[in-house]
Amino acid sequence: MGVVVAALAPVFLLIVVGVGLRHSLIRLDTQWHGLERLTYYVLFPALLVQSLVKADLAKVPVAGVGGALFLAALAMSLLCLALRPFLTRQGIDGPAFTSIFQGATRWQTYVGLSVSGSLFGPTGLALASVAMVAIIPLVNVLSVSVLAHYASPTRRSIGEIIATIGRNPLIWACVVGLALNVAHLPLPKLWHDAADALGQASLPIGLLVTGAGLHFEGLRRAGAAAALGVVLKLVLMPIMAVGLAGWFGVTGSSLVVVAICAAVPTSSSAYVLAKQMGGDAPLLAQIISLQTVLAALTMPLAIAWAS
Repeated sequence: MGVVVAALAPVFLLIVVGVGLRHSLIRLDTQWHGLERLTYYVLFPALLVQSLVKADLAKVPVAGVGGALFLAALAMSLLCLALRPFLTRQGIDGPAFTSIFQGATRWQTYVGLSVSGSLFGPTGLALASVAMVAIIPLVNVLSVSVLAHYASPTRRSIGEIIATIGRNPLIWACVVGLALNVAHLPLPKLWHDAADALGQASLPIGLLVTGAGLHFEGLRRAGAAAALGVVLKLVLMPIMAVGLAGWFGVTGSSLVVVAICAAVPTSSSAYVLAKQMGGDAPLLAQIISLQTVLAALTMPLAIAWAS
């Protein structure tokens, strides 16, 4: 447990530093928006490509890790949809339901990669990147579809949803990294030096941006809907993912990476999507902030259980 806490502590400390910087040194939204775009389109893709290029994927259970997380995300999505009639009777409207859905299914990639890399080095980063390939396309398609059906005043076509997914640079980075790994294409030293430098900058900046994007002003008024989003993501999702991974025969450090990826809080990008498509953005801000605070307590438990 001590090793786990030691790996988690710097991650959450950087998030706290991001919160502090947002209210002191860097207060302008445009400055954080620029950092977020830099991380999302340049630094983070470089890290993903480089991690997958250098990984020895033949020695890790790629199918078991990816399959378990894919099925866990799909099962959580179906559970949320099954709960929709009950939630309606409790007075939770369509936009609020979409926030619960996103809060329960999406994941914070910066935290997942940081913790996986801290605990297991390049192998942990590679496995977490495989998890991204399994999770990101699915949850993005489902999130946009649920928002379009339950919240958005205008419906999006299937083509528009596919185009949104196709523009995701993280998905393309994983595809390129996997392709280069499988093809065994030699890359020049200049590439490795530049990609390593960019990748090393991505996670610290990403965690600072995560902290800056948190909204604490409504936490005192958080109700049952926000609590449900927290329980589904931080408690039930890790149980489902680790259980499925165990069923697939995944063990050891690979099983721990599954627990890490399942136990992370929801991505702050979900808040942006909710604002764009008519979801209950204030509720989702509560869910994301609560999850991020409580994940500092629940993630060590999930990791220790998987260990």
